[in-house]
Amino acid sequence: MITSVLVANRGEIACRIARTCRDLGIRTVAVHSDADADALHTRVADTAVRLPGSAPADTYLRGDLIVKAALAAGADAVHPGYGFLSENADFARAVQDAGLVWIGPPPEAIEAMASKTRAKRLMGVAPLTEVTEGDLPVLVKAAAGGGGRGMRVVRALADLDAELDAARAEAASAFGDGEVFVEPYLENGRHVEVQVLADTRGTVWALGTRDCSLQRRHQKVIEEAPAPGLTDALTEELHTLAVRAARAVGYVGAGTVEFLVAGERAHFLELNTRLQVEHPVTEEVFGVDLVAEQIRVAEGHALDPEPPAPRGHAVEARLYAEDPARDWAPQTGRLHRLAVPGAVRLDTGYTDGDDIGVHYDPMLAKVVAHAPTRAEAVRKLAAALERAVIHGPVTNRDLLVRSLRHEEFTQGRMDTGFYERHLPALTAPAADPYAPLAAALADAHGRSRFGGWRNVPSQPQVKRYAVNGQEHEVRYRHTRTGPVADGVTVVHADARLVVLEADGLRRRYEVSRYGDRVYVGPTALTVLPRFPDPEADHAPGSLLAPMPGTVVRIAEGVTEGAPVEAGRPLLWLEAMKMQHKITAPTTGTLTTLHATEGQQVEPGTLLAVVEETP
Repeated sequence: MITSVLVANRGEIACRIARTCRDLGIRTVAVHSDADADALHTRVADTAVRLPGSAPADTYLRGDLIVKAALAAGADAVHPGYGFLSENADFARAVQDAGLVWIGPPPEAIEAMASKTRAKRLMGVAPLTEVTEGDLPVLVKAAAGGGGRGMRVVRALADLDAELDAARAEAASAFGDGEVFVEPYLENGRHVEVQVLADTRGTVWALGTRDCSLQRRHQKVIEEAPAPGLTDALTEELHTLAVRAARAVGYVGAGTVEFLVAGERAHFLELNTRLQVEHPVTEEVFGVDLVAEQIRVAEGHALDPEPPAPRGHAVEARLYAEDPARDWAPQTGRLHRLAVPGAVRLDTGYTDGDDIGVHYDPMLAKVVAHAPTRAEAVRKLAAALERAVIHGPVTNRDLLVRSLRHEEFTQGRMDTGFYERHLPALTAPAADPYAPLAAALADAHGRSRFGGWRNVPSQPQVKRYAVNGQEHEVRYRHTRTGPVADGVTVVHADARLVVLEADGLRRRYEVSRYGDRVYVGPTALTVLPRFPDPEADHAPGSLLAPMPGTVVRIAEGVTEGAPVEAGRPLLWLEAMKMQHKITAPTTGTLTTLHATEGQQVEPGTLLAVVEETP
């Protein structure tokens, strides 16, 4: 009987595992890097053990330190969560060799399937060994791990070597294993997967299908169960293949078999030997707690001969601290407030006041809606996200809401090319035109002090805000009856609530302010100074760091004075476990190169200057 579990992970999944353990009466032990010293997963656990350092390679990827932490804390089992060491057979063996229970599949099953190359050979699908023009496009993919790390689509042979190098570096940083392989890339297919759960007695459950086609950078954004629009025959084939893959390696515990589906064809991708990020949608549909079932299986309990019957539909959206309009750039800073309306499930590793740093994945939370039908679940999730209060770094919330309401998604016609086709429209600015006025009125409340009313009109009050990168100027006047603005009736205004009436409609705005950042409902505004300082003068062709991160590589031959072509990769920044390519903005000469490998940079740091060829 397991009494104490060390969770070898962080963030949302560590909190989610701790919640189930608490329900089962099992104590939990958290591990944390220095950057995560006060993270939520350390606060919800019964005990926390420090892993010195901040980089994953020094902390969450150090299996030896994690085993020592488990023994020191008196844990009798280890749950790996997802990512990091969850698909590392050596780590699983080290846990077992230390006399601890491994809440996961046998190391032999991990070895057979955690490497995508071995898994494909086992299922009769061979990776490409030599790539020709006729093979394009191809996908470079990490052999270990997942989550979009170490994955690159290559459409030109000239780009292959550089993308292989970038994928290897990213995979080594995220998983401690730089092995990559190449496979054909099927354009506009659907990403469909099957959740499996197996015990030690030979029973294997196939817990329905999930569709995970909406992806950015090969990392899933919106997932749902069951996958819509599949025929009964194709669903049965997917279940059969998934069970076959699990039985082929003597699988035990929870795992996911992934496919690329085009028409009635299913192309095997991999068996992920761990819990998936999107497992909540399966839990909601089948009424099971997969973490609890993992623990029961690890304790030697048998599964029922047949899985429970599914009910209804579930949809999950991943809320990221990132800016989709700026090439999905990750965002950092203080999360002042995160609140999502009831009737949905919220799995998160953050709470109000937490800081979002540069070292780890930018996912803030998973929001899950369940309903009797797909249409109802989608509507419920979109409404919950739209009404959510998110004060802090820029997020992908608006993108999620628009995606859920897009015609292709509502009709179940989406595929993996969804964001390539629709990203500009999904990220177009759409701020409330009255939000700046509401911010100004809330800010003015209590600031003005009058010795007496005058019979002359007051001078207009002027305030400036930036919304979605655009400047807005607000003008209003104080009168005997209160503030007035052209075309708008101010019904009520105080520091936290403003009510405006315009065009026959009354609008209520809740206002919050943190320094120079103002939130009016879902709209974020930045207060601009009345007399702004001159902006820093950057030469034309300047390349500024789009995010905080580390310069991990400078392209070969990139030196001051070298000629460059527009679009040529110059250097790579690593931020939140992903590598971001910085390219030449124009064809010309690299006149300045300030970036050096290993350099830590902040947003706006000057990296290089390319002088355009006349």
